[in-house]
Amino acid sequence: MSEFYGYLLHQPKQLSKDEKQKGNDNLKRVEDQSPKRSNFYLDECICLSEQNLNEININKNTQPLSYENKRYWIIFDGVIYNDKDLRQQLKNQGYHFQTELDTEVILALYAEKREAVVQDLRGPFSFLIWDKEKKELFGARDSFGMKPFYFMENKDAFYFSSIVKNLYFWDEPKLNLEGLHYYFSYQYVPGPHTMNSDIRQLEPGYYFYKKPGQAIRKSPFAPLSFKPKETTLEKAADKIQSVLRESVHLQMESEHSVGAFLSGGVDSSAIVALAKEKNPKIPTFTVGFKRDGFSEINVAKKTADELDVTHHHYEINSQEFIEVLPDVIRAMGDPVADPAAIPLYIAAREAKKHVDIILSGEGADELFAGYNIYHEPQSLRIFDYIPGSLQTALQKIAAILPQGVRGKSFIERGTTPLRDRFIGNAKIFSELEKRKLLGQYQVKYHPTNISHPLYNKVAHYSAVQQMQYIDLHTWVRGDILVKADRMSKAHSLDLRSPFFDKKVFQVASELPSELTVTKKTTKYVLREALRGIVPDSVLYNRKLGFPVPIRHWLKDELADWAKKIIQESPTNDLINKEYVLDLLSRHQKNELDYSREIWTVLVFMIWYEENFLPAVELSKNNKNR
Repeated sequence: MSEFYGYLLHQPKQLSKDEKQKGNDNLKRVEDQSPKRSNFYLDECICLSEQNLNEININKNTQPLSYENKRYWIIFDGVIYNDKDLRQQLKNQGYHFQTELDTEVILALYAEKREAVVQDLRGPFSFLIWDKEKKELFGARDSFGMKPFYFMENKDAFYFSSIVKNLYFWDEPKLNLEGLHYYFSYQYVPGPHTMNSDIRQLEPGYYFYKKPGQAIRKSPFAPLSFKPKETTLEKAADKIQSVLRESVHLQMESEHSVGAFLSGGVDSSAIVALAKEKNPKIPTFTVGFKRDGFSEINVAKKTADELDVTHHHYEINSQEFIEVLPDVIRAMGDPVADPAAIPLYIAAREAKKHVDIILSGEGADELFAGYNIYHEPQSLRIFDYIPGSLQTALQKIAAILPQGVRGKSFIERGTTPLRDRFIGNAKIFSELEKRKLLGQYQVKYHPTNISHPLYNKVAHYSAVQQMQYIDLHTWVRGDILVKADRMSKAHSLDLRSPFFDKKVFQVASELPSELTVTKKTTKYVLREALRGIVPDSVLYNRKLGFPVPIRHWLKDELADWAKKIIQESPTNDLINKEYVLDLLSRHQKNELDYSREIWTVLVFMIWYEENFLPAVELSKNNKNR
């Protein structure tokens, strides 16, 4: 588990003493952000640097790593689960290895196949390879976006990092107004945007080549698409069970200790049940809150007993919740206003006390259509039979109804095409609300700038699969995998998600919608595939995940804290504080539930003050030296 960063100069040259010192100062500031040691490779064109985050590998996994008489150099974040098979194939072709690292396998495979290397890799990855002979940089990111990759350019160089904040040290940070607009729609900044207007993300499933002074050349290599085929429930269930079992067992192959998160729902229970086949003593972990309806601890304990595995649990109170929040926001990089990040951060902290690797159930809902909102096309089907003119009239009536009136939302959703109402699993502020919220609102930064190009690619999909596709390309990349990666990395815990596997996705992508969403349930075929593997008591459990009681806390325990954050935040030119304080007041009076809107603002305000402004100040100080 590593972080990487560095730069490729536009003009290769022998650096002067002052230039070397300036570069070393910036690299040192990046290194100072982490307590771990760094390694560097430096020549007249490039600097590659790596920080190892996992103490257990600190004497083994030395990067940057070289291959073929130091022609190729690599920095890599991730893990390749099929590295043993790839290693053997390469050995059969005459390749030799100096280490047992999956990192060296990537290098050897690149020497053999060039960019086709990415087609053979199974696992999360983000890496760069420098070809010293050709003076050419190659980079790639896995198809799901499990591992991050950021880059920027200025007049001097092309800069790259697996941590967005590392790039703040190479130029003065500039707040991205477009990214800010999208954040208040999505609760995260959807890629390729970031909160810094100069920094971009490499899209998942892309590789690139870059030579000094030349433009970056990007290409997609593994787009995520659905190609349903006719099949029976029994055949589909058998395939799912087989491929998921293989993915779980493969991801458990390690010399280090492995545990699993267990919430008591079907997804995490499936991972634990299949993991138990390989390790009967696998420990499990969950967290919950000291409030009725917001804890799965009892359900998880019951499931652990039925599966006969060791279980650990931890209860979180409101005080600890806000105490760790700044650490969570710092670890996240760009702001992500998903409250579930905090319990995940604490769950990772507690798990790290016992294990080095944790298995988690992310991905089942997106691949197998598990979210309740995927029922929406069925529940709104009645509007298919209502003439367009009548729908227009109904929409006008709904528009003048006060918020909270029963039926208003149903009519608005039913009279709005899917492509205009669904931008992913979370939608926070409407455009009307953003006009009131943002001091520099611009109508051109509409959230459909992100979603409409995606819909245009899948107009032939069923409605459910269109929603899955949107979630895979927005929600998963911007929220689910970001918080999974950052919250586990914050504690040097290696989090692995067996559902997010290329072979599991291949099976899921071929399922017809009628096998995933029925009138009675979601994830239907997955549940049937797990019958007899997970206890019957959890097979059709209502999904909770890591529920967070911010709706209640913002009325009570956190009310004064939230008000103080809003009033003291140095964001007067960006945020209409009176509007936010009014939302908080109305929320506390039980007029409507505004907790998600308020929370999204609070996270941005804390991020802006603790992450963005200090970087701006540091950049200014550097310029004055």
